[in-house]
Amino acid sequence: MGATISNMFSLDEVYRMDKRQLTMQVLNFCLIVSSALMIWKSLMLLTGSESPIVVVLSGSMEPAFYRGDLLILTDKEHEQIQVGDIVVFKIKDREIPIVHRAIKVHQSKDGKVKFLTKGDNNSVDDRSLYAPGQMWLERSDG
Repeated sequence: MGATISNMFSLDEVYRMDKRQLTMQVLNFCLIVSSALMIWKSLMLLTGSESPIVVVLSGSMEPAFYRGDLLILTDKEHEQIQVGDIVVFKIKDREIPIVHRAIKVHQSKDGKVKFLTKGDNNSVDDRSLYAPGQMWLERSDG
């Protein structure tokens, strides 16, 4: 049952292939890679998101999302964020996006909308995750 890549495919098999078989294998591999890239780019265009698919890495949003779940993201720039919406944001100098729920929304006098987030399974809000001194998120953090 525990087959490894070296057991499934070896260089000896490559050397035994004639030119036509080798060409077909290379073309099939290129087709798979280009198809995956086209699907990714299509999802980027359809969703308006730089990263249209993310994997849930922690249990902070259980029971809504479990570790390992795949999420398809959309960027609804024209819609206001409301309490209860699930948002994806990145913290400055951190690469991994965070998927949490907006628990408070604040609109300042100049019209800027700011929001506070929290994981459903967390006991406190996310202010400890934000950049030092940051108390609220803005849409540009998403």
